Amino acid sequence: MKQIIQDLRSGKSETANVPCPQVKPGHLLVQTQASLISSGTERMLVEFGKASLIEKSRQQPEKVRMVLDKVKTDGLVPTLEAVQSKLDQPLPMGYANAGVVLEVGAGVEEFSVGDRIISNGSHAEVVCVPKNLCAKIPDPVTDEAAAFTILGAIALQGIRLAQPTLGETFVVTGLGLIGLITVQLLQAQGCRVLGIDFDPKKLDLARKFGTQTVDLSRGEDPISAAASLSQGRGIDGVLITATTKSNEPVHQAAQMCRKRGRIVLVGVVGLELSRADFYEKELSFQVSCSYGPGRYDPAYEAEGQDYPLGFVRWTAQRNFEAVLDMLATGRLEVAPLISHRFPLDQAPAAYELLNSSEPYLGILLEYPDSQQPSDLVNPTIQLQKKQERAFTSESHRKAPIPNQPVIGFIGAGNYATRILIPAFKQTNATLKAVATTGGIGGVYAGRKFGFGLATTDPDSLLSDPEINTLVIATRHDSHADYVCKALNAGKYVFVEKPLAIASDQLDGIQSTYTSILNSGTSPLLMVGFNRRFAPQIQKIKALLANLKEPKAMIMTVNAGAIPPNHWTQDAAIGGGRIIGEACHFIDLLRFLADSPIVSIQTTSLGGVELREDKVSFTLSFADGSLGTVHYLTNGHKSFPKERLEIFCAGRILQLDNFRKLKGYGFSGFNSMNLWRQDKGNTACAAAFINAIESGQTAPIPFEEFVEVTRVSFEIAEVARH
Repeated sequence: MKQIIQDLRSGKSETANVPCPQVKPGHLLVQTQASLISSGTERMLVEFGKASLIEKSRQQPEKVRMVLDKVKTDGLVPTLEAVQSKLDQPLPMGYANAGVVLEVGAGVEEFSVGDRIISNGSHAEVVCVPKNLCAKIPDPVTDEAAAFTILGAIALQGIRLAQPTLGETFVVTGLGLIGLITVQLLQAQGCRVLGIDFDPKKLDLARKFGTQTVDLSRGEDPISAAASLSQGRGIDGVLITATTKSNEPVHQAAQMCRKRGRIVLVGVVGLELSRADFYEKELSFQVSCSYGPGRYDPAYEAEGQDYPLGFVRWTAQRNFEAVLDMLATGRLEVAPLISHRFPLDQAPAAYELLNSSEPYLGILLEYPDSQQPSDLVNPTIQLQKKQERAFTSESHRKAPIPNQPVIGFIGAGNYATRILIPAFKQTNATLKAVATTGGIGGVYAGRKFGFGLATTDPDSLLSDPEINTLVIATRHDSHADYVCKALNAGKYVFVEKPLAIASDQLDGIQSTYTSILNSGTSPLLMVGFNRRFAPQIQKIKALLANLKEPKAMIMTVNAGAIPPNHWTQDAAIGGGRIIGEACHFIDLLRFLADSPIVSIQTTSLGGVELREDKVSFTLSFADGSLGTVHYLTNGHKSFPKERLEIFCAGRILQLDNFRKLKGYGFSGFNSMNLWRQDKGNTACAAAFINAIESGQTAPIPFEEFVEVTRVSFEIAEVARH
């Protein structure tokens, strides 16, 4: 299928061929009939992409501070690589979509196949969208008109925050698409409205909708016009729907308002506020968030949990429905707002229009009528003809061909594309296919790293007889299931940590592994515990080899805070930060002790909301060694993220951030410093591939990473309670 993506590095837009997404639980698969380009948001994205790196930095000073902090801890080169990787990732464009439901995901009862719906889906022939960000289109509403619903909901949410009442006077500053929808919705609520803009054509449209106007291009005075409209009492409220760096719209709004007037910012403007403007009149100022309550809430969007009507009357979805009702009854007109139509294949020309001097307003993308759903839903596309090979749906246990790793990647998120895939590419193994839930990520990874296929069907990698090696880099809750499926399919398996996030998952892996082993086949399973392969850790291991005394090890992890609603904090999806990340350090200490863990003591920081990410635990090893991990998220970013200290036999080793290693009391060793951080990712991948090529066992014994995983479960359980 075709989808519009943008290169953040250059700002160039492209109509790309990508695999069709697969429907997910709580989601709908929708064939697009029409979509609307947001002349505000999408123009800003294009302008940002076309800006130089220095200009990008000026636009996002908070990101610059993050980069500087990363330079201090990780070094310049890894930081630059991370920035470049972020800019390399293509951005899906669009969020105003109208189409027909092709498939409904598990748990969706409100929609059926064949329903006409609107959604916040991107500009693509097929989109997968969460059910709470969809609404059915009434019969009288055309697809083109329905495509304006999302922008209408943005306007409506700003109006709801302003709380207009019948007979009040309002000003709308900025008469773009959202502004012109706003004036109509305000008038439908019985308000007198004044529209302000520089563009005479937009002002003409506003007047046709019955709105009084102020033409700033002609020097007309908005303050006097507002005073006249309000009969000298002052404006009741102002909605700012403009996009400008100037502070003038807010200052102007404050001057127009009556005492205790309301100002709501829907657009993007300068926010250097004058206290005097607001103090004397006791004005209220509020920024409106997108479509309404539920937007950016993972529980509402991704998990489909609606807010109770009695407590939240107008959610994002219910705002969609209200706008559609206004369209159906003719109280909201959008046909006059359409200035251009472009076929999907010509979408790049539409984006060039955004940066041209040619006037425009509503730009619609048209989708081919002749295409059948079967022509669009292919989950796999060929990236390199030389690697073309048909997939088979047959799933059976087949011993991999030794010495010839042919790799399929399941997952191509930020970590996979920045760290894991490059590490495997350096091994010179064949990268055949990459599977992702959304098509863009797979195509990006496929093009950049030379995969032969990109797909949204992970099962096709399991059944492909040519792929004998699977790398699993998906969200944590799916790891165990993929591991079992891959082992049963006879694949060599590398799974990014954690191996599992629950005891029953780990039990299933052990059972599968043992069953295959008992059948006479030697499975090869590896967990991405890369830190033990880091060059400085290998040096530490060598330095400690001749010291027979027990070791005291202290690992301080300045992990950094992650929002409580982030998926990694969800025990059912990410497993939480102990299982999801601190397992790395359990494995590292287990490796350095080279002895089984016999007891665990865990203490969480008191008086905090998230106890699990502010915890200390001590591991006692069979040889008498002790290892303490301080896993903390309440530190400062400029401090090393990972510091290891080891005390043994009158000697000390200190490692900071896998860059600087210093020894105390060692004859012939003082320090080992690296130009750039090396956490062992490349060596870890190489060790796994070497095991395949040489027919050896996994670089980390199966029993060892199972032990580490179970210990992480025990620590997390204590930390949570």
